Amino acid sequence: MEPVVNKVKKSGLITIDLETYLDKSEIVEFDLKDYLHMELLLKEKEFRQALDEHDWSQYDGKYIAVFCSTDAIIASWAYMLVAAHARKHAKDVLFGSKDEVIEQLFKRNLDQEDWEQYRDQRVLLKGCSDHGVPPGVYLFAT
Repeated sequence: MEPVVNKVKKSGLITIDLETYLDKSEIVEFDLKDYLHMELLLKEKEFRQALDEHDWSQYDGKYIAVFCSTDAIIASWAYMLVAAHARKHAKDVLFGSKDEVIEQLFKRNLDQEDWEQYRDQRVLLKGCSDHGVPPGVYLFAT
């Protein structure tokens, strides 16, 4: 019986596992829909009061994905207020759904890589992963 030959290693391909760029910290969604009057509009006074009474400690060390799941028009100050309240607890506060924030975090981590080391090299972006790498991350990495 012949020994098993690692053809990928022998080919000179450099394999990059994109999953290693995933920050595995918990991401919690903060849906502004829950603060809308009749799911249509945000009343500033009531919103500020609700934020003051909210238990922000539940986000300690976690990412917060801030978004609105309805088609309501949300003023930019609302997002700013959430960030101001959350900043002392959350690892970071990002705009978008959980899936969108996962992609943002991948891209943030990929931006920190020194890609010049791979110039003119044969590179393979690993396609299988336990957590699932969003298609936009493959596009970004390429």
